[in-house]
Amino acid sequence: MNKVKIGDYYIGGGEPLMLFAGPCALESIERCLFIGRTIREIADRLNIPYVFKASFDKANRSSFHSYRGPGLKDGMKMLKKIKKELKVPVITDIHETYQAEPVAEVADVIQIPAFLCRQTDLLYAAAKTGRVVNVKKGQFLAPGDMRNVVDKLHECGSEGILLTERGASFGYNNLVVDMRTFPIMRSFGYPVIFDGTHSVQLPGGAGTRSSGNREYVEHLVRAAVGVGIDGLFLEVH
Repeated sequence: MNKVKIGDYYIGGGEPLMLFAGPCALESIERCLFIGRTIREIADRLNIPYVFKASFDKANRSSFHSYRGPGLKDGMKMLKKIKKELKVPVITDIHETYQAEPVAEVADVIQIPAFLCRQTDLLYAAAKTGRVVNVKKGQFLAPGDMRNVVDKLHECGSEGILLTERGASFGYNNLVVDMRTFPIMRSFGYPVIFDGTHSVQLPGGAGTRSSGNREYVEHLVRAAVGVGIDGLFLEVH
């Protein structure tokens, strides 16, 4: 398996488990720094490499009226400050091609949302920045189909590739995690991450917003680590 460098650390190829964690969307800088410092203290105590995650714009909210984040310009200022003060790498997602370059100036990892994982132009824009690209597997996609995503990134010259499992649609308003996903995606030669919090989501389960079964997070995380993964992705607050 290819090792991928993020900041001062490597993920994959037998390296220690890496943690990607933070709030869903960027809120106040004070709250984000508090969350990030708290997670880093825990990660340092456990000797786990840590990457701060947060979105500058949640463009796919269920409701038009839901909070989306501070936007691209202010979001990059916040992530830059968090990166500097916490001395950790940062990851954030893009939804449109024009966002790739300005995000790459700050973020160590550019993330492609699950709903957009097959969008060739978006993958191309992210890969061309030279940053590590983390692609979340669509809830609608078989794990084997992620090979096509990897091939697209290869065509763009990218070798810094991460693949993330975040559950598969199971009927309406429900997700399940097929543990076979991890060895299948790892067979493509790149590190695989498990999104333990989005995987218990009940999409649209609360009408104008999603809900979830948080009581199952620790169980799924332990199972995924037992099967074999390279990183954990968790939204915490």
